[in-house]
Amino acid sequence: MYKAYLVAKREYIENLTTKTFWLGILLFPVIITLSVAVPVLLEKEKDARVFAVIDHSDWLFDAFLKKVHQKDFKQLMNTAKPPEELLDLFQLASFKDISDDQKETWSQELANGTLQADSEKLQQFHNWWHHLSADEAGKLNARLFKARFSLYHSPESGSDLTAEQLNAKIKNKELFAYFEIGENPAEEGSEIAYVCNNLTDESLRKWFAFYANTIIQEKRFDTNQIDYELAQSIMKPLVFNEKQITKTGKEEKVKTQDMVRQWVPVVFVYLLWIAVFTVAQMLLTNTVEEKSNRIIEVLLSSVSPIELMSGKVIGIAATGLTVVLSWVVTLFAALKIVPSILIAELTMNLASVVGDPFFLASFVVYFLLGYLFYAAILVAMGSICNSLKEAQNLMGPVTIMLMIPLLSMMPIGRDPNGTLAQILSFFPPFTPFVMMNRAAGPPETWEYIATTLLLIVSIAAAFWIAAKIFRVGILMTGKPPKLKEILQWIKTPVGALPQTKDE
Repeated sequence: MYKAYLVAKREYIENLTTKTFWLGILLFPVIITLSVAVPVLLEKEKDARVFAVIDHSDWLFDAFLKKVHQKDFKQLMNTAKPPEELLDLFQLASFKDISDDQKETWSQELANGTLQADSEKLQQFHNWWHHLSADEAGKLNARLFKARFSLYHSPESGSDLTAEQLNAKIKNKELFAYFEIGENPAEEGSEIAYVCNNLTDESLRKWFAFYANTIIQEKRFDTNQIDYELAQSIMKPLVFNEKQITKTGKEEKVKTQDMVRQWVPVVFVYLLWIAVFTVAQMLLTNTVEEKSNRIIEVLLSSVSPIELMSGKVIGIAATGLTVVLSWVVTLFAALKIVPSILIAELTMNLASVVGDPFFLASFVVYFLLGYLFYAAILVAMGSICNSLKEAQNLMGPVTIMLMIPLLSMMPIGRDPNGTLAQILSFFPPFTPFVMMNRAAGPPETWEYIATTLLLIVSIAAAFWIAAKIFRVGILMTGKPPKLKEILQWIKTPVGALPQTKDE
């Protein structure tokens, strides 16, 4: 086994000195950081959607603006650093000690124009608010209406634009969309036209519809002399207080962190799949290249085929484990640092959820077991191939087999202890991925023991078969052997060489 150790050491050091190895390690932090940061930054940098409204009712849009402004003014009062213009208006140093009810009243009065305040300061505030750009609003609070949507103001002061004019502006990309409200929008069967060429971004339509529907409901209740607050109270849905049973048998309220924890294994399954596939592929490529370059023949002059195979598998396993551990550290650091910088209002510590020792330990263990299983398959495949092209053709069935755990990932995530999850857990090629996916369940202890023992036995059997194939196939050249020949190699006793055809 000492010679196998030397081969493993050679493989490990050789891989550590390649640019590809360090590129793989360094690229992962970049990918993780970008995957977290880019969507957030792009959402923040997205241009405000410019829209216009044609209101034939002469009342709905005015009521709409009052609603959204009231919501925005309340948001401003709740920001960490409210604007000076708002603080000056109320002659306050901060809104920290002001009750939510008082903020609600003030924001409503400010939106409706009924706030009793110094007229000059009130005018200054309205001027500031009217000229506040989307970028400036986003810096104050990304949830503000003004940060996401911008009402189109016609250069022709005092003129109302027609639908034809607005259509032309949409075509010229001056306008994102416009709404056309009928004369009696509160009547049953009435509709509001939404004209837009973007069929994928529904944020503007949904935002407008939410407030418009609320106003229409209020109008209909008022018309039918139904008290709106009473109607709201009647229609108020039941609140479902989600709870779970802990290991001690007690009820416990379900937190957001608990919900996230249920889906964290899915992230690890992706990483596990990439790691196993990449590292096992590395072993296959390495074996084929050394065979085609005749390096194998030189190595076999000093070590036996079994020692060579064992050393290669262990050496590349050590390489893969180094890469995986660097990924785990990077992922943990990224989830600790990046969200706190980009998402200031995030209250949940993602790093504490993802960094659960049980998840991390499961990930490392199942990586090693998964790698060893597929390494046995691929090292045997590599030994019978003379070129990378031949190896790639044989990789098809293995890739298809590896896709099944990914395709079943979401169903298993929703029901980690269901029948599908339990059945797939006992199929060795899927065991590492499925059991990692079920980690948040978690499965019963006997399932962990049974599936792990079955996987270890399968790995031993796979290596026994791989060793039989490797000792013959690694020295063969020319046309790849047929399945019948490979089966003959497997049946041949240890110490004897099978009869091969010189094709």
